Amino acid sequence: MHIPDGIIPLSQAMGYWIIGIMVVFIYLFKVSKDEDKEQRVFTTALLVVASLIGSSLSIPSPLGIPIHFFIIPLVAIILGPWSGSLVAFLTLLMQYFLLGMGGITSLGANTVAIGAVLSFSTYIFYRITRDLDFKLSIFSGSFMGIIMATLTHILILLIAGVATLEVLVATLIPFYLFITVIESLANVVVISFLAKIKPQLINIKKI
Repeated sequence: MHIPDGIIPLSQAMGYWIIGIMVVFIYLFKVSKDEDKEQRVFTTALLVVASLIGSSLSIPSPLGIPIHFFIIPLVAIILGPWSGSLVAFLTLLMQYFLLGMGGITSLGANTVAIGAVLSFSTYIFYRITRDLDFKLSIFSGSFMGIIMATLTHILILLIAGVATLEVLVATLIPFYLFITVIESLANVVVISFLAKIKPQLINIKKI
């Protein structure tokens, strides 16, 4: 889902960058009010590393195209949507400089899709279904988060005039739908395990 440099017109890229910077500043403001900011910063740093490693691994798939996990839905469920957005921003930045993935001019657009939309969609659907069933809420939050991020990705490319809606839907939806199911199931396993061995991590205040 990484959009490289040169795809989005600079005028549009600047707009996405502004949104990305606003998200980072809002997160920093909220953390500054947190009573346990040291523990939160430490946990966030660990999840940035986990996100960098997890989302950078290429895993063979039956579709013939290697898949990359997002990890951000897991972060959003554990730490909250603003935290998920920040982790996405930092991960995308490091992926560009260390691995050559994504881009700098497109960092804002990638942050909007993979950070803000993915994190907030995941968290909203997670909270909506949380009282029904814990595992169901993890799956539905992760599933809908990635779907909404994919639709945002398509919208960004449409606005940039990269391709037609038919082409984007036909090429991106089936691929990301496969990833969505796999990662959602994986998140159910991981977060359920964490809830048993370290419940205080799951119960941390969400930002």
